[in-house]
Amino acid sequence: MERVGCTLTSTYAHPRPTPTNFLPAISTMASSYRDRFPHSNLTHSLSLPWRPSTYYKVASSYPSVAPYCTRSQRVSENAMLPFVSNRTTFFTRYTPDDWYRSNLTNYQESNTSRHNSEKLRVDTSRLIQDKYQQTRKTQADTTQNLGERVNDIGFWKSEIIHELDEMIGETNALIDVKKRLERALMETEAPLQVARECLFHREKRMGIDLVHDEVETQLLTEVDTILCCQERTKLHLDKTIAQLAADRASQHELEKDLSDKQTAYRIDDKCHHLRNTSDGVGYFRGVERVDATVSVPKSWAKFTDDNILRSQSERAASAKLRDDIENLLVVTANEMWNQFNKVNLCFTNRIAETADAKNKIQTHLAKTLQEIFQTEMTIESIKKAIKDKTAFLKVAQTRLDERTRRPNIELCRDMAQLRLVNEVHEVDDTIQTLQQRLRDAESTLQSLVHTKATLEHDLAVKANSLYIDQEKCMSMRKSYPNTLRLVGFC
Repeated sequence: MERVGCTLTSTYAHPRPTPTNFLPAISTMASSYRDRFPHSNLTHSLSLPWRPSTYYKVASSYPSVAPYCTRSQRVSENAMLPFVSNRTTFFTRYTPDDWYRSNLTNYQESNTSRHNSEKLRVDTSRLIQDKYQQTRKTQADTTQNLGERVNDIGFWKSEIIHELDEMIGETNALIDVKKRLERALMETEAPLQVARECLFHREKRMGIDLVHDEVETQLLTEVDTILCCQERTKLHLDKTIAQLAADRASQHELEKDLSDKQTAYRIDDKCHHLRNTSDGVGYFRGVERVDATVSVPKSWAKFTDDNILRSQSERAASAKLRDDIENLLVVTANEMWNQFNKVNLCFTNRIAETADAKNKIQTHLAKTLQEIFQTEMTIESIKKAIKDKTAFLKVAQTRLDERTRRPNIELCRDMAQLRLVNEVHEVDDTIQTLQQRLRDAESTLQSLVHTKATLEHDLAVKANSLYIDQEKCMSMRKSYPNTLRLVGFC
């Protein structure tokens, strides 16, 4: 069975064998009879291979007598035949049988030529129809392939558009989280400054109150906590910047691929809708020999699939980073608030302790002042008593002095003399005792005064500590940002 569209094998495509015994061909045209005896013999053969141009060229020329002759005539085929007018002898040209055979031969050749021509026309018509159907089928297959290609491009284009929309949304969400992270980092500066200011102000405490208490410990812990939160926030901020760069790179690749897909879709769709009657079709010689392709369908699909997979991977990493940042903001805000509350609680306890100590000092100071007053009154009474005893001593001593002027035997150690001596000794002992008591009272008074000065100094120290902790530190800590601001919301 022969394939559809292939050229059929025909008899006219092969040389016709030369008959072994026949007369020279005499054409049915009138010109052949007018020129029965040509001037020279024809050397070419009428059995030509199948060449339409040659065939039609021979058919359009005037037929002539074929150079077929008998064996005796071939001997002198190059010799010139004499003209009729030059012949001097009569001879027989052909026999009636030759004449009939010549006619039959011409009829057969005519039938053969017409048969071959008719077969050629049928085969040519069939060839044209087959080639037309084959060309239409090829064009339909090409159009179908272009349509499938357009559908493939449309599918990948829709996938890219979907992934690009997702990537743009993810990038915008990551940008919002980055802004929140920056705001949260900026909000940590104020609490850090407050904690450092509190430590700085508490360095101005005086005396014994300059103690490394629980408040100072918690303030140092608060500073460390805020610095740690800032460090983690900065680390995630750097990761966010790097992730944004990766997201934008993936987005750029998708946009570039989408632009190429849109251009290819427009070109292939135009080619898909081109018809034989469309405008703009023309010859482009040698275009089929130009191979400007850089990919095959497998690598073409893999390129777009790799871009989408890369984008999906970056989106997943971006979403995970956003979750980590959300958790980080909540954790850092809770840590800072917990430490803030601990510091405030320590401040409150310390302020209460200082206030209680101050109140006790004030109580002791009041009692000390009262005791100083009483001691001063006692000293005055002692001095008055000593002064009063001095008069008695003077009287007794004056009496003794006067009695020393008694004459002679009158200088008697009588009871009066003895009593005066005892009186002087008694009064003198009393004065000495009172003076010792006065010295003791004055020493006690000095001690009370020193205690009073100490209490007053300590009271001033406590008052200064209360002012620092209660007025300066706690007033600054009232401006601590709330939780919403610490997690990056305005």
